[in-house]
Amino acid sequence: MKKYTYILAGLLLVSGLAHAQKKNLKRVNKLFEMRAYKDAAEIYETKERNQTVLQNLADSYYYNTSLQKAVKTYRELFVEYGDSIDIDYHFRFAQALKGVKEYKEADKHLKMYYNKPINTLALIEQTDKTTPHNFKLKQIENKNSSSDFGLSFYGDNKVAFASGRNSENPNYTWNNIPYLDIYSATLTNQNVLEDIQPFSEAINTSSHESSPVFTKDGKTMYFNRTNTTRKKTDEERIAHIKIYRAELVNGEWTNVTPLPFTSNSYSTEHPALSKDEKTLYFASDMPGTYGSFDIYKVAINDDGTYGEPENLGDTINTKHREQFPFISEFNVLYFSSIGHLGFGGLDVFRSNLVNDTFDKPVNLGSSINSNLDDFAYVIREKDNKGYVSSNKSGYDRVFGFSRVENPLTKYQVEGVVQDLNSKALLKGALVTLFDESDTVIQDAIVGDDAYYIFKIEPNKKYKVRGTQKAYIPQDVEFSTDSKGKVQHDIYLTLESFADAEERVKENNKGDVQVNLDKIFFDFDAAIIREDAANTLQVLVDLMKKYPSMEVEVSAHTDARGPDEYNLNLSKKRAASTLEYLVSQGIERSRLKSIGYGEMQPLNECVKEGICDDREYDINRRCEFTILK
Repeated sequence: MKKYTYILAGLLLVSGLAHAQKKNLKRVNKLFEMRAYKDAAEIYETKERNQTVLQNLADSYYYNTSLQKAVKTYRELFVEYGDSIDIDYHFRFAQALKGVKEYKEADKHLKMYYNKPINTLALIEQTDKTTPHNFKLKQIENKNSSSDFGLSFYGDNKVAFASGRNSENPNYTWNNIPYLDIYSATLTNQNVLEDIQPFSEAINTSSHESSPVFTKDGKTMYFNRTNTTRKKTDEERIAHIKIYRAELVNGEWTNVTPLPFTSNSYSTEHPALSKDEKTLYFASDMPGTYGSFDIYKVAINDDGTYGEPENLGDTINTKHREQFPFISEFNVLYFSSIGHLGFGGLDVFRSNLVNDTFDKPVNLGSSINSNLDDFAYVIREKDNKGYVSSNKSGYDRVFGFSRVENPLTKYQVEGVVQDLNSKALLKGALVTLFDESDTVIQDAIVGDDAYYIFKIEPNKKYKVRGTQKAYIPQDVEFSTDSKGKVQHDIYLTLESFADAEERVKENNKGDVQVNLDKIFFDFDAAIIREDAANTLQVLVDLMKKYPSMEVEVSAHTDARGPDEYNLNLSKKRAASTLEYLVSQGIERSRLKSIGYGEMQPLNECVKEGICDDREYDINRRCEFTILK
């Protein structure tokens, strides 16, 4: 009986410990779901290291930027449970490895994740050669703060930013740093913040506020605010973020309201205004994203309402985070991404707006991007100066920067335009540069040396075209992506229509014409006869063969008959010929008709009664002169 009592007591003790352990684990899992990563990590460290504990512990370190600990824990996780780990852990492990500059090991996991070879060191080397600019960064001095980021322009000589400096605020469970507020300040020429003032309580609340952006008149502000209540999703309990709008009325911020497309079920954050202030860009994880946060845009209507948010598409957005958009005065989109290949963590990318579509993003290079998070990039392009935030020092800090052209990357295409056969330089030729959507980027008419040069950009596809009157245009496509070159020497060698086609000849006046058999019209008529149609088919075929060819159709009479009658008849015949060509599928814009009457004879038969019929007949003709 005594022995049984001891056994029963032991079982009860074990059961109680197991229950307490289970309860304790449930609590820490809840902390993890609420993204209280620092507190969660401290408890997970004391638990039995099964797969779930290792996964959550490694992720807690990763999300809280304790990357050395994250790498060590991910390694343990993969050693113990490698065959059963979800593919997304390869991505996070790779990012942690990049964060401590273990690039080769990171590439092994990225290869598993993307199912293709990845070479980060080669990417870094290539990017430094191809990025258009180099940046010189200087940390902005800001006392009494452990976390600042997202500096934005606020009028001519002031800035606004988010800061965790208010020690009276509660600590954020993610990293135990005080909740963020928005501050204004004056930035000196020595990169020192002075006269730092918090915004009013209408803006700063007991929750997070950050990412302020202002209209040019300073009377409207958009900013982030985190919900004070958490929304239970399928797996997580999350406090979402909304974009708010505020108005400056009589010197006070008021009318603070969330934008109508925000929600308690997803986040909208990091507002940015287009130059004309008619479009708001932002990041969101709303339904319809490619995986995590994507960049969106929404129209700001004249009546103050908003359109429907539009995702910028998979050229910009990936399965992972794209955040912190900024639109410069030159319509360049800058944003931070962890999904596009980079140096580790969030990197800053740029994308140009072409035909209302943003093109392939370009990494800004290692002079501004680090192995950790780099974000909240803003710039005044005309001054080549701006601000960027980074946690590469261990905490979020703001850096001022200036930028200059990268001397290693003189992206350009140059060459000369010459005749294919004679090699003569083609003075006056037009050279046109197109992007991959066939939009004209630049053009130039070459001088006596027939030389052209265009500046171009990295990671783009281009086409250069040479055209000259009476020559067949030449197109050459090229690329400046990782498989292309920085500098391109392209000699445009154009073949003249006269060399390419037996029927095309240059006359004694220097005009290049298509020589056809003679076209006959009935007396006092301008209708195209069947025999004339057969003759004109040669020109139709030629113009379809060369879609750029443009032709002047001219009609001439002899000197017999009244001058005005001959002029009108020639105009009718030229116009009738043009209409026939149009009816055969030649675009009207490629044709021009003119009637010269008896004004351009080919011989001395300039008046009636001095020549025989055969000589007068020479002057009755249609001519087809190549204009382009």
